[in-house]
Amino acid sequence: MEFNLPKSRAVSFSGSADNPKYELLIEKKPLYDAVKRAFDIVASVTGLVVLSVPMAVISVAIFIDDPGSPIFVQERTGMNGRKFKIYKFRTMVKNAEQLRNSEEFISQNQSDGPLFKIKNDKRILKSGNILRKLSLDELPQLWNILKGDMSVIGPRPFIPEEQESLIPERLLVKPGLSCYWQIQHTPDMPIDEQMSLDLKYIHERSMLTDFKLIFKTLGVVIRGKNC
Repeated sequence: MEFNLPKSRAVSFSGSADNPKYELLIEKKPLYDAVKRAFDIVASVTGLVVLSVPMAVISVAIFIDDPGSPIFVQERTGMNGRKFKIYKFRTMVKNAEQLRNSEEFISQNQSDGPLFKIKNDKRILKSGNILRKLSLDELPQLWNILKGDMSVIGPRPFIPEEQESLIPERLLVKPGLSCYWQIQHTPDMPIDEQMSLDLKYIHERSMLTDFKLIFKTLGVVIRGKNC
C-alpha cells in the first residue's frame, strides 16, 4: 500500500499519557524538500569521501570477527510505502535473521510493540557492540541518502512486517538516519510515544529543525551512546 502527501492533512493520534490525543496539520513544503535534498547530496558525498578509510578499516574488522560480507542488506519501507534496500555494517553473526525466528530468541523478545529487542543479544559480534555504541554501523546508509532512499534526518525506516503495525502517516516523508526519538537514549520508550515523536517531526520539519537534530545526533555519537 502506498501513501501520498496531500496539500494538507489533519491527523488525529493517541499518544503518550501526558499528551493522550492531539491533531496536527501535515503540509507539503516543496522549497524545503528541494533544499533538504541538495543538503543530503552534499552531506552524503562528503561523508563517503571523508570516511572512506575508516569504513574500509571497519569492514576488515568485521570480516576478521566473522568472515563474510561486512555489509548487511535488508528491505525497509520508505516514503509513500516504497520498499528499498538499506545498507548497514553487519553487527551480528551471519545467520542472525534465522536465529531471530527461533523459539529461543522469540521468547527473549523484550519489546511490547512490533519491534524486536533483546538485552545482551548473543547474536551481536564483539566488533558489533563497538559499532553500535558509536552508531558507526549506520555509516553505509550514506549511500542510501545519496540514492534518495533516505535523508539525513527523518523517521527511522522499519522492515515491512514491523511497519504494517505502525501508523502510515510516518511514511509521508523520507526516512532518515536520526530523528527525535533516536536521540533520547530511551530504548524502552513505548511505541506510541515513538510514533508521536515521528508525527511531531513531520509537523515541525524545517532546515532549522533538521540542523538542531543533526547537532544533537552528533552529541549522542561523541558521547558513545547508540541512537
